[in-house]
Amino acid sequence: MATGGAGPPEPPVHPTPLAARQSRWIGQGYADITKLREMAARHDRAAARAQQRASRLQTKIEKLRHQATVLREKGQRALGEIPDIEHQMKQHERDIEAATGRSGGAPLGSDVTSLHYRVRKLQQKIVDRQQKARALELRAATKTQKTAELKVKVDRYVEAARLEEQEAAAFRQRADRLQMVTEQDVAAHLEKSAAPAAPAKASPPDEPPGTL
Repeated sequence: MATGGAGPPEPPVHPTPLAARQSRWIGQGYADITKLREMAARHDRAAARAQQRASRLQTKIEKLRHQATVLREKGQRALGEIPDIEHQMKQHERDIEAATGRSGGAPLGSDVTSLHYRVRKLQQKIVDRQQKARALELRAATKTQKTAELKVKVDRYVEAARLEEQEAAAFRQRADRLQMVTEQDVAAHLEKSAAPAAPAKASPPDEPPGTL
């Protein structure tokens, strides 16, 4: 009969069907958590992409607005030159009247015809300035219309980003709740599996027979 040494090895503990189902359920729970967080990350990426597009369009809008402002300023400068040109025309017309009055009905001289030519050139300048101002205003209006169209796209992208952020937040909340429940189940499962071994460790050793 053996009197010492290590005791017989404990038989392997085979998991019960209930424990196996619980283990599979816990594993499925962690897989679901991973899937939910993956979905949240996808929605976050979509929201960031929409925000990036909106930001680029905003930059383009500001550029078009600046260009439209510059064009309108050029048009106003072109129109601002007209009063000086008209003043020169009036001066030439007074000179023509004075020269005609001095001639007393005689044929017009070269000095008078030169003044007439200058008046016509000044009139052409006025028309050219007006046409230039209208063309610049048309270009500015086109750019302003383009900014309005881009603003609609920006609003659409901003709304899409907001919806994607809401979806991402919802998936994260679901993942957090599921993780909390899964961790509680894991803790309960570990407590149950460790409960039968506790009394065996706490029992005192048997006294050998014949001791006084």
